Amino acid sequence: MAWDTERTRKLLLDAAVEEFAARGRAGARIDRIAAAAGVNKERIYQYFGGKDALFDAVVLAELDHLAEAVPLDAATPEALIEYAGEVFDHYRERPHLARLLHWEGLELGHEPGVQEGPRTERYRAKVAVVAKCLPETARTRLRPEDVLLTIIFLATSWHVMPQLNRMILGPAEHDAERRRDALVWTIRRLVAPDAH
Repeated sequence: MAWDTERTRKLLLDAAVEEFAARGRAGARIDRIAAAAGVNKERIYQYFGGKDALFDAVVLAELDHLAEAVPLDAATPEALIEYAGEVFDHYRERPHLARLLHWEGLELGHEPGVQEGPRTERYRAKVAVVAKCLPETARTRLRPEDVLLTIIFLATSWHVMPQLNRMILGPAEHDAERRRDALVWTIRRLVAPDAH
């Protein structure tokens, strides 16, 4: 019987997403990933080379999914406002990406991240679109880089600091729509402060 390489890679990536999101690169264990995938751990080494390369593959796959699922194509303030809401929705549906990015930052510090060069180019292209979305009045007050980071930080922070959510909002507060509305409202005020 032929081994289904693509299926096995997908099983490993899916299991690794959960393990790395929960425990980070340092805390994740190859044995747990292999067991969750139902695959011999030797396949991880065969397909990815090791735990660090598997973490890198997971981060890149999740970022690719985000870029494909939530494009920013139109260059209008309203498109940017909608984009902010869609980014929030993506992280709400796939909160593990927020955790992966935070683990990457915590564990690497100021060391380069996974394929930092290509990722930087992708963000620069996104910043160029954000710049076109900003009306002239906003361009004098805001850098498009800051607007993009604000969207990312506000969309991801809910998922990586549940303790602050609980302390500030209360233990029973899990109103994702209200959080989404707060993000969209904030971005609307940044890019179109005169709009009501």
